[in-house]
Amino acid sequence: MKNTTVTADQIRTMFLEFFASKDHRILPSASLIPHGDPTLLLTVAGMVPFKRQFLGLEKPVHPRVATSQKCIRTGDIDNVGKTDRHGTFFEMLGNFSFGDYFKKEIIPWSWEFVVEHLHLPPEKLWVTIYLDDDEAYEIWHKDVGVPAERIVRLGKEDNFWETGSGPCGPCSEIHIDRGIEFGCGDPDCKPGCDCDRYFEFWNLVFIQFHQDGDTYTPLEKKSIDTGMGLERVAALLQGRTSIFEVDNLRPVLDGVGQLAGVVYGGNAQRDVSLRVVADHVRAVTFLIADGVLPSNEGRGYVLRRLIRRAIRHGRLLGIRDPFLNPVVAWVIEQMKGAYPELLEREDYIYKVVGLEEQRFSETLEQGMRLLQELAQKARKAGITEIAGKDAFQLYDTFGFPIDLTREILADDGFTVDEAGFQEAMEAQRERARKSRTAHGYLDSSLAVYTELAGTVATEFVGYEQDEVNTQVVGIIVDDHAVDKADCGVKVAVILERTPFYAEGGGQVADEGLIKTETGLVRITDVRRPVKGLISHLGVVEEGSIAIGSSARAVIGTDHRQETARHHTATHLLHRALKDILGDHVNQAGSYVGPERLRFDFTHFQAVSDAEIRRIEDQVNGEILRNSPVVPTITDLESAKKQGAMALFGEKYEQEVRVVQVGEHSLELCGGTHVSSTGEIGFFKILSEGSVAAGVR
Repeated sequence: MKNTTVTADQIRTMFLEFFASKDHRILPSASLIPHGDPTLLLTVAGMVPFKRQFLGLEKPVHPRVATSQKCIRTGDIDNVGKTDRHGTFFEMLGNFSFGDYFKKEIIPWSWEFVVEHLHLPPEKLWVTIYLDDDEAYEIWHKDVGVPAERIVRLGKEDNFWETGSGPCGPCSEIHIDRGIEFGCGDPDCKPGCDCDRYFEFWNLVFIQFHQDGDTYTPLEKKSIDTGMGLERVAALLQGRTSIFEVDNLRPVLDGVGQLAGVVYGGNAQRDVSLRVVADHVRAVTFLIADGVLPSNEGRGYVLRRLIRRAIRHGRLLGIRDPFLNPVVAWVIEQMKGAYPELLEREDYIYKVVGLEEQRFSETLEQGMRLLQELAQKARKAGITEIAGKDAFQLYDTFGFPIDLTREILADDGFTVDEAGFQEAMEAQRERARKSRTAHGYLDSSLAVYTELAGTVATEFVGYEQDEVNTQVVGIIVDDHAVDKADCGVKVAVILERTPFYAEGGGQVADEGLIKTETGLVRITDVRRPVKGLISHLGVVEEGSIAIGSSARAVIGTDHRQETARHHTATHLLHRALKDILGDHVNQAGSYVGPERLRFDFTHFQAVSDAEIRRIEDQVNGEILRNSPVVPTITDLESAKKQGAMALFGEKYEQEVRVVQVGEHSLELCGGTHVSSTGEIGFFKILSEGSVAAGVR
């Protein structure tokens, strides 16, 4: 079983080539920032990039897909470093079937890969199945030949995948018997026991039901979602008991040891800190490469926690000077073969990490002193819990995430009033919270759009036409499809063809009118709720509107033209920022409307007055040249070879639209633009400032 010569890179390649031989489309890892999924902060599993395909909201690029997906999970962050298996960053090897093959194919394939390619001894392999999944049992036992005594039936907690609603199904997991020396001594020990003897390394999920509460309806088209942790399999094949000792992580860990002047394996407490630093910096490197920046909210807060926990464990190892960037360099060295984008963004990663390390180092010692004072006062008072308001002060003033405070105090036998901390946090949020209005009519269920997408679609013709004859093919009121809507009713109208641009890429939607023989709808917002549909949001101002009606769709041309001027200007601004401030500049957000534009970009210091003047001069120079603006359609690879700029974390189709402005600006962009730069008019920067750490 032990094969110290096989590397993690080789295992990844072996897996993908195996499924390519089974007619799977091999796709690159998606970003750690989930695309179009506000329910998730980060990509936590291999199936996350395909969630919309499994839900039927998007058509997959191929019915069979395989990937090695980078993932981050922080739910068990307190256990990282303390166990052999817990890490925040990992790669998930996975193969997926979208209504194509099912159990009869994947079960024998998984056995073939494990036995014939990974060369694991079949007599040591066990499988678990869901309690009443007799179909899986028959295939494992009769088709594959696994003895009945090595097929274990387990309940929902272990062998059924569900989220509360939507696609779900039973699982089957493959385990290996590591030997009695890892066991609990129970003669009946088998998979499902809490001891370490049986090591689960591949989970096969059979998506065969649609769950609605307690009701499980069989799906007409059944699917497959499997996941195998690359680090876990590497540890198994390389004969290591810990994921931290595999070939692409151990060198990072040893490097941290060199910085600290300690050797891994010499002291249990120091080993925990070595593991934490190695793991967290690996996660940090990939997060920043995918466009995440440190902040106090959302995924930026996850990044900040990881950086600050790594710094604190560096201090526990005796490292006083800035040390994270050398660790980043070791991570990149180990992972650059599979992820060349790490090399492309290396300098940018160093700048973000260095700035955050410097900021936290300035307050760390002060915060530690305050924490020690709080612990001393509590000890004198005979109490073991630190008040929530004090923990919040550490967070608010010194940047200590609550889990870092909890971890430090736990070492001295103290706890934190976390309920009190959350109350103080919420009180601050309430004080700072500005009134927010709903973002449109699409914030609730997408189910009605999913149903419509199966029967109708919208063709966008707005690049060429401002108004078009079309037909009303869908009307939605209060999340329900209706045949007719009367005057005064808020509606979402689906058209067969439309000139209306839907909000996207930072550009606001078009406004305008939809006219039929019986009524008129004033459109104030336009969205793409699901792939293939464009939803026109507005109010019926005259008469009524009905399904099947012929219609005239007319956009507001002044609104469109002013917005287009600002959108083309953002491209010129982006190019000028890169030319004058440096290639580390990347778009981090934008607003493009008819009145103004706002452009967020990665940069680590204020832009000087002199630099602002140079930026304005470059943009205005291109405007005066009246350079042509030329959009073209091409494939993604060709666009990248041409040097077209793409946004961090953005997901693109294989067919993309490239907008060239003059001789220097080339970007992937689906927005609307002027035909030549002279239409923009005079360009002036009104203000510049910081919006987040490392973002102007």
